[in-house]
Amino acid sequence: MAIARPWRAPRPDGPYAATPEDHAALNHVFSEAFTERYRRDGLVGVRVPFLNPSIWRYAIEDANGGALIWRDEHDEIAAFNIVHCSGREGWMGPLAVRPDAQGAGLGKEIVKSGIDWLVASKALTIGLETMPRTMDNIGFYSSLGFAPGRLTVTIDAGPATEMPTLFGRLSASDKEAVLVECCARSQSVLTACDFTREIAITDGLGLGETVLFREGGKLTGFALCHTVPLVEGRAREETRVLKLVLSRQSDLATAVTTLADFARRGGTRRVAFRVQTEYLDAYQQLIAMGGRVRWTDLRMALAAYPEGKARDGLLWSNWEI
Repeated sequence: MAIARPWRAPRPDGPYAATPEDHAALNHVFSEAFTERYRRDGLVGVRVPFLNPSIWRYAIEDANGGALIWRDEHDEIAAFNIVHCSGREGWMGPLAVRPDAQGAGLGKEIVKSGIDWLVASKALTIGLETMPRTMDNIGFYSSLGFAPGRLTVTIDAGPATEMPTLFGRLSASDKEAVLVECCARSQSVLTACDFTREIAITDGLGLGETVLFREGGKLTGFALCHTVPLVEGRAREETRVLKLVLSRQSDLATAVTTLADFARRGGTRRVAFRVQTEYLDAYQQLIAMGGRVRWTDLRMALAAYPEGKARDGLLWSNWEI
């Protein structure tokens, strides 16, 4: 006797390389997946908005071949994992599976594909960030070998007084020299990290600035900042510090006030730092300076590919776009 079986759509195929032209489709999957995630967390009225297309273009170019997508039988994007390797610091984000494609193991596939890509890229760190209140996410990533670490806390800071040196105002030849300096400075603080690709892409796409800190002509640190709105259709309201590198942690107060003034002069209301609480003293210092906590993410990394911490100096690196 024949037994009827429920119809199941063919498993999405991939990974393929995403292009900037995929931003609209990526936005739909991103919004649907994270809206459903919030709904399951009890936040029924939350609708996750589309990201700015410029942010998607930055993420895909920064991935440098690691923007991975999976397509369904209609050739529509069913899942994606935007995988990044900054020098040898590897991380994944954002990543999502369309709600109707969940429950069949595709989530594990996209994460494992990201890990494989980073291992092939010789990453020393392989990590990601997730919402700390979402137990399902933490359990899911833990089942794949990721261990929970400390938080990344988004903190807003106040105004300052001095105009900083800006990468975007340099000549082409000076930019090349400064990129070499920035790479050397990052790797002197934490060997795995090289953010020069992100600096160049940010400059090329006009997404923000890299603020340079110098003392006696020597580069002592820098901050890669985005000023374009993160959400599509929103007004520019904040300066987001994605990477902050300082050769001395004692320079944090000066860097914070300089960046806050840069934000004010650029017409944004606040400067937001992505603070890894692995650097607990620096976190407490920023709070003591009047910083206000606005958001938290849980940092997770594979046990065999842990996140490093600077012995001297300070290095904050976002693992979210």
